[in-house]
Amino acid sequence: QLTLVESGGGLVQPGGSLRLSCAASSSIFNSHAVAWYRQAPGEQRELVAAIISGGAAKYADSVKGRFTVSRDFAKKTVYLQMNSLKPEDTAVYYCNSAQFAQQLNPKDLHSWGQGTQVVVSS
Repeated sequence: QLTLVESGGGLVQPGGSLRLSCAASSSIFNSHAVAWYRQAPGEQRELVAAIISGGAAKYADSVKGRFTVSRDFAKKTVYLQMNSLKPEDTAVYYCNSAQFAQQLNPKDLHSWGQGTQVVVSS
């Protein structure tokens, strides 16, 4: 069974940066499409960024140009580099994966990790 563990969250001032990590327990992760999501209090979980095994990535409009998703196959890890952070980026961030990118709709995924909390505040 594939297990994903998110880490790297914390408290950062507006304009600051954080790098989140999504570490997998199995190498099957390397063949999966992987996405980062976030959920703010009272809001639905939304997809922030996704990357396929070939390396192509896509981003939500709200983070385009500020966030970068990448992966390290040797470490079975996907990263989310977040720059120019804004208070509205405050949320719990989760990662998840699926065999195909079309399966990454958060409403279609039922197994989630603990996430990592990101707070952007002065």
